[in-house]
Amino acid sequence: MARMFGTDGVRGVANLEPVSPEVALALGRAAVHVLASSSSMTKPCLVLGRDTRLSGCMLEAALTAGICSAGGDILNVGVLPTAGVAYLTRSIGAVAGVMISASHNPYMDNGMKFFSAEGTKLEDHLEDAIEACMHTSSAERRPTGEAIGRVLFDEAPATRYIDFLTETFHHKLPLSLRIGIDCANGAASAIAPDVFTRLGAQVRVWHATPDGRNINEQCGSLYPEFLRQKVLDEGLDVGFTFDGDADRLIAIDHTGDVLDGDYILAICAQALPAVDPPSQHVVVSTVMANLGLDQALRELGIELYKTQVGDKYVMQAMRQKGATLGGEQSGHIIFLNHHTTGDGLLTAVQILNAMAAQNCPLAELAQIMHKFPQILVNVKLCKRHDPLSVPRVQDAVQYAEEVLGHEGRVLVRLSGTELVARVMVEGPDQATIEPLAQRIAQAIISELGVL
Repeated sequence: MARMFGTDGVRGVANLEPVSPEVALALGRAAVHVLASSSSMTKPCLVLGRDTRLSGCMLEAALTAGICSAGGDILNVGVLPTAGVAYLTRSIGAVAGVMISASHNPYMDNGMKFFSAEGTKLEDHLEDAIEACMHTSSAERRPTGEAIGRVLFDEAPATRYIDFLTETFHHKLPLSLRIGIDCANGAASAIAPDVFTRLGAQVRVWHATPDGRNINEQCGSLYPEFLRQKVLDEGLDVGFTFDGDADRLIAIDHTGDVLDGDYILAICAQALPAVDPPSQHVVVSTVMANLGLDQALRELGIELYKTQVGDKYVMQAMRQKGATLGGEQSGHIIFLNHHTTGDGLLTAVQILNAMAAQNCPLAELAQIMHKFPQILVNVKLCKRHDPLSVPRVQDAVQYAEEVLGHEGRVLVRLSGTELVARVMVEGPDQATIEPLAQRIAQAIISELGVL
């Protein structure tokens, strides 16, 4: 049986399994049994938040029913970035947090991701335990009377989260910068403008009017071209574009260059030798990281340690390696000195810290890294099947590796959040890698692709 949890919680089309109200209710009940089992609290409390999707309220109601049915209290924080839910979970001492979001996916999708009491994504064994508990919990384990959970509402969750974010800026205020932000009509819409305004910047805001259906629609971190043009047209100093739940960030410098997570890691890593002991001069990323990041960090005397794709795996490796900085090319960046999960808003503030510390524009900071040409092709699949188990795909990958030799690399993987195969080819020039990527993609389409 396929595992219900992917690399970032449970995700799919809203109102269909596994993202249905019935599953959400069972998940809520099972989460209390598993995550509160070691808690000393008389009645465990879980923080619950969501992004702006139309289906969010439906799933919120189902999760609330499941959690209260299992005897857990709910602190409902409403619409809030994923990292805000994680922050409040650990800051108030809750046993867990739950975020209803499908991140960068279109509005028809939704999902549920859980955080531990420390504000970290759950490890695989805990997700497996929750899934197993969904099928074994019985009516006899349900509390009655006063033992049933209650729903509580936080009056100012956004204010507390904004306070936390702005307190991580360590330089002179007010900021004399003109900043553009694209909120993706998502969870950043009511938060991000206040963060940068409080820092004293002049702020231009786009896509901050969510209607339940326009989240991520031709905007946000998947479509940085929009904000890039605005930065150029209006002569802004920097642009920050978020995804639907604001846990990832893509930055744009004043020249219009789009800077992904690899650039952000290289920029922020420059401060590590000055603040961390030599044993912690390490940055954690994933196998998707560009070879240019390897090179940039090596020149700084910093090790790059790579994990499988997924920010929770980055976080686990950071703890193992004693690293304080890690993240993904997609823009999930973790600053462990400040927070325990990827946070697009926190990342933006840390970029501003880097700019202020060196008193130079983002474009100059970004010169530390030079990317190797890279192409990423997404192939929609008709069913969930590992493309690397298909002989024709194996042959196409082998051919590409032989052509590239030591001057590049090939990565083919099944997405953990979508019914998609991802093909990444990196090499000496675009003319070499594009046909190789298309050859692999065509092999996947022929064998597994959507007709």
